[in-house]
Amino acid sequence: MSQSLKTYYKEKVVPLLMETFEYKNIHEVPKITKITINRGLGEASKNNKALESSVQELAIISGQQPVITKAKKSVAGFKIRDGMPVGIAVTLRSKMMYAFLERLIHLSLPRIRDFKGISVQLFDGRGNYNLGLKEQLIFPEIEYDRIDQIRGMDIAITTTAKTQQEGIALLKALGMPFNDN
Repeated sequence: MSQSLKTYYKEKVVPLLMETFEYKNIHEVPKITKITINRGLGEASKNNKALESSVQELAIISGQQPVITKAKKSVAGFKIRDGMPVGIAVTLRSKMMYAFLERLIHLSLPRIRDFKGISVQLFDGRGNYNLGLKEQLIFPEIEYDRIDQIRGMDIAITTTAKTQQEGIALLKALGMPFNDN
């Protein structure tokens, strides 16, 4: 796809969805509002190097500096105190969001071993999609020699779709590789 994903959305996806769902106004067409990338780091309280390397990896993957999320309250069972770092998160919007989504769809997801598409069942019923990845190595920006441990991440794609069918149609039209099951 030579044109950017945002241009493709405006020129091809919007007319397709307007015809499919019979919208009367262009503003009724669902769109992606944000993409949130999250990584929980339970070992960050003990291992500061894990936190630093994860922040660096997520910054490389997303192109934006992640925010360190901290524990809201102490949990003795997990040996976590209030204010300790427990994860990192990045919220992408506008240009960065479309650039990341394009890289995710066309470069990263096809690099998953035995990839047959992603499940449609990961929608939340309101048009938002949540994807869990088991390793960061599917992103071409990450070099195998530089990682200390394989860690997963969660990617949440938030849309303005009101139903699950609208969300599926939007992401399918943008090229998200869903499997048929």
